[in-house]
Amino acid sequence: MLQNGITKLIETDLRALDKEIDGWLHSDIALVRQVSEHIISGGGKRLRPALLMLSAECFGDSGEEKVLLAAVIEFIHTATLLHDDVVDESQLRRGRATANATFGNAASVLVGDFLYSRAFQMMVRAGNMRVMQVLADATNAISEGEVLQLMNCHDPDVTEERYRRVVHLKTAKLFEAAARIGAILGGADAVQEESLADYGRHVGIAFQLIDDALDYSGDSAEMGKNLGDDLAEGKPTLPLIHALRQATDGQRELLRRAIVDGADETLEAIISAVRGSGALEYTRAQAVKEAHAARDAIAAIPHSHYRQGLIEFADFAVARSF
Repeated sequence: MLQNGITKLIETDLRALDKEIDGWLHSDIALVRQVSEHIISGGGKRLRPALLMLSAECFGDSGEEKVLLAAVIEFIHTATLLHDDVVDESQLRRGRATANATFGNAASVLVGDFLYSRAFQMMVRAGNMRVMQVLADATNAISEGEVLQLMNCHDPDVTEERYRRVVHLKTAKLFEAAARIGAILGGADAVQEESLADYGRHVGIAFQLIDDALDYSGDSAEMGKNLGDDLAEGKPTLPLIHALRQATDGQRELLRRAIVDGADETLEAIISAVRGSGALEYTRAQAVKEAHAARDAIAAIPHSHYRQGLIEFADFAVARSF
């Protein structure tokens, strides 16, 4: 969960968000509701909606659209998780069985589609064309990122540049959109809007970098997923890319083979090689740079408790262990 200080700033909005989400999940089709509730109520941190709310409050009155559009952001994010877990054949998320493991791949894909389409119904309800443009562009970019990640899978020659492009599209773009929409709703000027968008992008990248480091260093119970999942799926994330650059000839062959074939009985040896290469320290250092860039991006935003909340949000993105 978010730090208490951040949560207290927007606790009223977060409670309203839960009610908003519950209302828009209604469907006469029982399976739609079951699958949606399974993942939405499964311990999500509500990071992206919180980012939208904090960004909006930096500029004062943000109107009644804030909670509705925060729910839109969460629906889009949840739809991507449903689809991700099917593509990755994941069995565990947030400490419990994934929706695809519980209800099957077909149900997960189709309910993901429902959440996407419901999100666009909600956007229409908000009636803000500028916001609709931002969300439509972000959703399209996320889809491109998913495809690009699929192309990178099982490719041991993926570069750090190619990896970062996936992170920007697949993860950071929705953080960026959330912060930008908050700025729009709050009445920010064009320069302030870009500052918040830059902040969101850097925070999103930092968040994903830490996620990828935790896949080789975290506690499975605390993270709610299995250690080494990315490796098992053949994903060459930054820790593995950096480890390949530092590896001995023998280690390099082991790591390349794991990316191509997926790790099985060699998982412990690969994790040991990654940890011993300095890759986790390198990845965390890159995440810290992104967090600092995020903080710098909002240096000119008027000081308030909400701007301080954004600073703490950036710190949380890199300090977390789950």
